[in-house]
Amino acid sequence: MTRGWFFLDVRDNMQRVRERVCRAAARAGRDPGKITIIAVTKQVDVSRIREALEAGITDLGENRVQEMTAKMSELPPGLRWHMIGHLQTNKVKYVVGRVDLIHSLDRWNLAVEINRQAEKLGVDARVLVQVNVSGEQSKFGISPGEAQDFLDALGDLKRIKVQGLMTIAPYVENPEEARPYFRELRLLARRLGENAAPGTCLDYLSMGMTADFEVAVEEGANMIRLGTAIFGARTY
Repeated sequence: MTRGWFFLDVRDNMQRVRERVCRAAARAGRDPGKITIIAVTKQVDVSRIREALEAGITDLGENRVQEMTAKMSELPPGLRWHMIGHLQTNKVKYVVGRVDLIHSLDRWNLAVEINRQAEKLGVDARVLVQVNVSGEQSKFGISPGEAQDFLDALGDLKRIKVQGLMTIAPYVENPEEARPYFRELRLLARRLGENAAPGTCLDYLSMGMTADFEVAVEEGANMIRLGTAIFGARTY
Protein backbone atom coordinates (compact mmCIF):
# COMPACT_ATOMS: atom_id res chain seq x y z
CA MET A 1 0.00 0.00 0.00
CA THR A 2 1.25 3.48 -0.81
CA ARG A 3 2.14 5.49 2.25
CA GLY A 4 -0.12 8.49 2.82
CA TRP A 5 -2.47 10.33 5.14
CA PHE A 6 -5.98 9.53 6.22
CA PHE A 7 -7.45 12.85 5.16
CA LEU A 8 -9.78 14.74 7.44
CA ASP A 9 -10.77 18.37 7.02
CA VAL A 10 -7.94 20.46 8.41
CA ARG A 11 -10.22 23.35 9.34
CA ASP A 12 -12.47 21.02 11.36
CA ASN A 13 -9.41 19.45 12.98
CA MET A 14 -8.10 22.87 13.97
CA GLN A 15 -11.42 23.81 15.50
CA ARG A 16 -11.39 20.63 17.59
CA VAL A 17 -7.78 21.22 18.64
CA ARG A 18 -8.52 24.78 19.75
CA GLU A 19 -11.55 23.62 21.73
CA ARG A 20 -9.46 20.99 23.48
CA VAL A 21 -6.71 23.50 24.23
CA CYS A 22 -9.27 25.92 25.67
CA ARG A 23 -10.77 23.26 27.92
CA ALA A 24 -7.35 22.10 29.15
CA ALA A 25 -6.27 25.69 29.79
CA ALA A 26 -9.48 26.36 31.70
CA ARG A 27 -8.87 23.35 33.94
CA ALA A 28 -5.46 24.81 34.81
CA GLY A 29 -6.67 28.41 35.13
CA ARG A 30 -4.58 29.49 32.15
CA ASP A 31 -5.13 31.81 29.21
CA PRO A 32 -5.43 29.66 26.03
CA GLY A 33 -4.37 32.66 23.96
CA LYS A 34 -0.86 32.28 25.36
CA ILE A 35 -0.47 28.73 24.06
CA THR A 36 1.14 28.42 20.62
CA ILE A 37 -0.02 25.57 18.41
CA ILE A 38 2.83 24.43 16.16
CA ALA A 39 1.67 22.42 13.16
CA VAL A 40 4.18 19.64 12.56
CA THR A 41 4.49 19.29 8.80
CA LYS A 42 6.80 16.28 8.50
CA GLN A 43 5.93 14.55 5.20
CA VAL A 44 2.81 16.69 4.78
CA ASP A 45 2.14 18.02 1.27
CA VAL A 46 2.35 21.77 0.75
CA SER A 47 -1.28 21.87 -0.38
CA ARG A 48 -2.30 20.35 2.95
CA ILE A 49 -0.14 22.84 4.84
CA ARG A 50 -1.87 25.69 3.01
CA GLU A 51 -5.19 24.41 4.39
CA ALA A 52 -3.74 24.74 7.88
CA LEU A 53 -2.62 28.29 7.13
CA GLU A 54 -6.13 29.14 5.95
CA ALA A 55 -7.41 27.73 9.25
CA GLY A 56 -5.24 30.19 11.16
CA ILE A 57 -1.96 28.36 11.73
CA THR A 58 1.06 30.70 11.78
CA ASP A 59 3.70 28.39 13.30
CA LEU A 60 5.13 25.39 11.44
CA GLY A 61 7.46 22.76 12.85
CA GLU A 62 9.79 20.54 10.86
CA ASN A 63 11.98 17.61 11.83
CA ARG A 64 14.24 17.57 8.80
CA VAL A 65 16.23 20.48 7.45
CA GLN A 66 16.02 19.53 3.77
CA GLU A 67 12.25 19.14 3.92
CA MET A 68 11.89 22.43 5.75
CA THR A 69 13.94 24.46 3.29
CA ALA A 70 12.05 23.00 0.34
CA LYS A 71 8.71 23.96 1.87
CA MET A 72 9.92 27.43 2.80
CA SER A 73 10.37 28.21 -0.88
CA GLU A 74 6.77 27.20 -1.67
CA LEU A 75 4.94 28.78 1.24
CA PRO A 76 4.26 32.46 2.01
CA PRO A 77 6.81 34.59 3.85
CA GLY A 78 6.11 35.74 7.37
CA LEU A 79 5.44 32.31 8.84
CA ARG A 80 7.20 31.30 12.04
CA TRP A 81 9.26 28.16 11.43
CA HIS A 82 10.42 25.90 14.24
CA MET A 83 13.18 23.31 13.95
CA ILE A 84 11.87 20.59 16.27
CA GLY A 85 13.91 17.57 15.18
CA HIS A 86 17.41 16.41 16.04
CA LEU A 87 19.79 18.86 14.37
CA GLN A 88 23.11 17.76 12.90
CA THR A 89 25.95 20.25 13.13
CA ASN A 90 26.55 20.18 9.37
CA LYS A 91 22.96 21.33 8.78
CA VAL A 92 23.07 24.30 11.15
CA LYS A 93 24.04 26.73 8.39
CA TYR A 94 20.72 26.04 6.65
CA VAL A 95 18.72 26.77 9.80
CA VAL A 96 20.24 29.76 11.58
CA GLY A 97 18.72 32.99 10.36
CA ARG A 98 15.81 31.16 8.76
CA VAL A 99 13.85 29.74 11.68
CA ASP A 100 12.21 31.57 14.52
CA LEU A 101 13.18 28.99 17.13
CA ILE A 102 15.36 25.88 17.40
CA HIS A 103 13.70 23.51 19.89
CA SER A 104 16.39 20.84 19.95
CA LEU A 105 19.62 22.23 21.37
CA ASP A 106 20.85 19.07 23.07
CA ARG A 107 24.66 19.15 23.18
CA TRP A 108 27.59 21.52 23.47
CA ASN A 109 29.15 21.10 20.01
CA LEU A 110 25.79 21.94 18.46
CA ALA A 111 25.60 25.10 20.57
CA VAL A 112 29.07 26.13 19.43
CA GLU A 113 28.14 25.66 15.77
CA ILE A 114 24.84 27.53 16.13
CA ASN A 115 26.72 30.40 17.75
CA ARG A 116 29.37 30.37 15.00
CA GLN A 117 26.85 30.49 12.19
CA ALA A 118 24.83 33.19 13.94
CA GLU A 119 27.98 35.27 14.38
CA LYS A 120 28.74 34.96 10.66
CA LEU A 121 25.28 36.28 9.81
CA GLY A 122 25.22 38.91 12.53
CA VAL A 123 22.01 37.52 14.02
CA ASP A 124 20.93 36.04 17.32
CA ALA A 125 19.78 32.41 17.43
CA ARG A 126 16.76 31.75 19.65
CA VAL A 127 16.85 28.25 21.09
CA LEU A 128 15.21 25.89 23.53
CA VAL A 129 17.33 23.43 25.47
CA GLN A 130 16.07 19.88 24.96
CA VAL A 131 15.91 17.94 28.21
CA ASN A 132 15.55 14.17 28.32
CA VAL A 133 13.31 14.11 31.36
CA SER A 134 12.37 10.45 30.96
CA GLY A 135 15.98 9.26 30.70
CA GLU A 136 15.15 7.04 27.72
CA GLN A 137 18.24 6.13 25.71
CA SER A 138 16.23 6.42 22.50
CA LYS A 139 15.66 10.13 23.10
CA PHE A 140 18.04 13.05 22.68
CA GLY A 141 18.54 15.77 25.23
CA ILE A 142 20.61 16.64 28.26
CA SER A 143 19.69 15.16 31.62
CA PRO A 144 17.88 17.35 34.16
CA GLY A 145 20.95 17.16 36.39
CA GLU A 146 23.13 18.67 33.64
CA ALA A 147 20.78 21.53 32.85
CA GLN A 148 22.18 24.15 35.22
CA ASP A 149 25.79 23.69 34.12
CA PHE A 150 24.75 23.61 30.47
CA LEU A 151 22.83 26.86 30.77
CA ASP A 152 25.73 28.49 32.61
CA ALA A 153 28.12 27.48 29.82
CA LEU A 154 25.76 28.79 27.14
CA GLY A 155 26.15 32.22 28.68
CA ASP A 156 29.58 32.42 27.03
CA LEU A 157 28.06 32.02 23.55
CA LYS A 158 26.86 35.53 22.92
CA ARG A 159 24.74 34.85 19.84
CA ILE A 160 22.68 32.12 21.50
CA LYS A 161 19.54 33.33 23.22
CA VAL A 162 17.95 30.65 25.38
CA GLN A 163 14.17 31.00 25.47
CA GLY A 164 13.12 27.93 27.45
CA LEU A 165 13.07 24.14 27.54
CA MET A 166 11.70 21.33 25.40
CA THR A 167 11.02 17.68 26.13
CA ILE A 168 9.41 14.64 24.53
CA ALA A 169 7.49 12.42 26.91
CA PRO A 170 7.48 8.63 26.50
CA TYR A 171 4.68 7.24 24.37
CA VAL A 172 2.01 5.91 26.72
CA GLU A 173 -1.49 4.57 26.19
CA ASN A 174 -2.94 6.77 28.92
CA PRO A 175 -1.96 10.45 28.59
CA GLU A 176 -2.09 10.79 32.38
CA GLU A 177 1.05 8.67 32.52
CA ALA A 178 2.91 11.48 30.74
CA ARG A 179 1.97 14.04 33.38
CA PRO A 180 4.99 13.49 35.69
CA TYR A 181 7.41 14.22 32.84
CA PHE A 182 5.70 17.47 31.90
CA ARG A 183 5.50 18.49 35.54
CA GLU A 184 9.19 17.78 36.03
CA LEU A 185 10.11 20.02 33.09
CA ARG A 186 7.96 22.85 34.47
CA LEU A 187 9.53 22.57 37.90
CA LEU A 188 13.00 22.33 36.38
CA ALA A 189 12.39 25.54 34.42
CA ARG A 190 11.28 27.25 37.62
CA ARG A 191 14.43 26.18 39.47
CA LEU A 192 16.71 27.15 36.62
CA GLY A 193 14.97 30.49 36.26
CA GLU A 194 15.85 31.37 39.83
CA ASN A 195 19.57 31.10 38.95
CA ALA A 196 19.47 32.17 35.31
CA ALA A 197 22.25 34.38 34.01
CA PRO A 198 21.38 37.76 32.47
CA GLY A 199 20.03 37.28 28.95
CA THR A 200 18.78 33.76 29.64
CA CYS A 201 15.02 33.46 29.36
CA LEU A 202 12.99 30.43 30.35
CA ASP A 203 9.58 31.67 29.26
CA TYR A 204 8.76 28.80 26.93
CA LEU A 205 7.96 25.17 27.63
CA SER A 206 7.66 23.16 24.41
CA MET A 207 6.00 19.91 25.39
CA GLY A 208 3.01 17.88 24.33
CA MET A 209 2.09 16.22 21.06
CA THR A 210 -1.11 14.74 19.62
CA ALA A 211 -1.40 11.93 22.16
CA ASP A 212 -0.82 14.01 25.28
CA PHE A 213 -1.08 17.73 24.58
CA GLU A 214 -4.02 18.36 26.91
CA VAL A 215 -2.08 17.05 29.89
CA ALA A 216 0.92 19.10 28.77
CA VAL A 217 -1.20 22.26 28.68
CA GLU A 218 -2.50 21.50 32.17
CA GLU A 219 1.12 21.22 33.33
CA GLY A 220 2.25 24.52 31.80
CA ALA A 221 3.12 23.96 28.14
CA ASN A 222 2.89 27.14 26.09
CA MET A 223 4.10 25.50 22.89
CA ILE A 224 2.53 22.24 21.70
CA ARG A 225 3.67 20.33 18.62
CA LEU A 226 0.81 18.70 16.72
CA GLY A 227 0.87 16.69 13.50
CA THR A 228 -1.78 13.97 13.47
CA ALA A 229 -4.31 16.07 15.40
CA ILE A 230 -4.21 18.64 12.59
CA PHE A 231 -3.44 16.70 9.43
CA GLY A 232 -4.95 13.30 10.25
CA ALA A 233 -3.48 9.89 10.95
CA ARG A 234 -0.77 8.42 8.78
CA THR A 235 -1.66 5.25 6.90
CA TYR A 236 0.68 2.62 5.45
